[in-house]
Amino acid sequence: MNVLGPPEAGLFHLPKFAAEVITQGSLVSAVLLALIANPRVRLRPSLYLGIFTLLGLTSLMSSVRLVSVGTAYRGFRLLAFILVLWLLTPWWGRRGAPLLRAQLGFLCGVIGIVVVGALVSPGLAFSGGRLHGVIWPIPGTQVAHYSAEAAGLAGVLWIGKVIRGRQALLIAVPASVVLVLTHTRTALGGAVAGLVVAVLSLLVVRRRARRVFVVSIAVGALVLVPLSPLVVSWLARGESTTQIMDLSGRTKFWDLVFAEQRPMTNEVLGNGLANGQVDGYGYPIDSSWVEDYQDQGIAGDVLTACMFVALLVCAAYRPRGPATAVALFLVVYCLIASFTEDGAGIASQYAMDLTVAASLLVPGAVQSLRPRVGDLGAAV
Repeated sequence: MNVLGPPEAGLFHLPKFAAEVITQGSLVSAVLLALIANPRVRLRPSLYLGIFTLLGLTSLMSSVRLVSVGTAYRGFRLLAFILVLWLLTPWWGRRGAPLLRAQLGFLCGVIGIVVVGALVSPGLAFSGGRLHGVIWPIPGTQVAHYSAEAAGLAGVLWIGKVIRGRQALLIAVPASVVLVLTHTRTALGGAVAGLVVAVLSLLVVRRRARRVFVVSIAVGALVLVPLSPLVVSWLARGESTTQIMDLSGRTKFWDLVFAEQRPMTNEVLGNGLANGQVDGYGYPIDSSWVEDYQDQGIAGDVLTACMFVALLVCAAYRPRGPATAVALFLVVYCLIASFTEDGAGIASQYAMDLTVAASLLVPGAVQSLRPRVGDLGAAV
């Protein structure tokens, strides 16, 4: 609930105070529930969370020194979010992958809410020509993030023989339809790239992965090539070449961030955690790396990059199998999507995705996803 953001508009209007109590209060509830589940505060060592904690501390430093209640609050919120992730580390690598099961259930739940909203109020759900959530207002790009991950995870788990084909289809088909209706290129590209890397990692250990690889090449040659004009038209979204090259106007806003004159301290540590907009202009940044540079400085970009590198290096040294493949899918997806979406260095869906990936890369996690054991599809 905390990463979904407050409902500012939708089918059911909530007063601002009530919306903030639900979203921000959910983080407090998460801390309390995590402490109840882990009363002795047992923590598993984690390089990824160690780097994330350091990023949280530097972000708090930059946020508190600026006399702003909002930035200071966001700094403490990030540390509370990271605390919850630390408290869940005893469940990392356990059989049945409880964090992955919870994450997949969350993704399917959000997609279900979006679909219901589209059926109840299609005019509002498809305003602007792209599907977005209206029961709980969710931007189309965020809906695409959830649906791309759900479809990709279902595919990787089926290829790894963790869930059955029928269960994979029940998740992947609706999620894929929602993804197409959101008309989001970044999510689609990230999901395809993540699937390719995950399948390649399984080629040696899964015959099904080899079959999928060959079939995918054949389908690409026989189906996608003839349909290439339609695919290109969908990807273009009616935009001109100039609009596509500047990423739908994003690069213009990024230039404003880089052109800002600020002291060396702010250059290194940032201006403090803000609301994902260009300071002084109110334009959305829509890039985790540019947002990190503005809010968390050069240190924020470096530490965020270190989190991705740590997970990729760890995956390279883990035995091949479904657990490693799922982790690779999540990391690759988040890495690609982070260039045109914000959130990789703060309390967000990215933090949850990368934490799930880290939970599947700990020593012994290779057995956490066995064929049809801890049936994820049935749990969802």
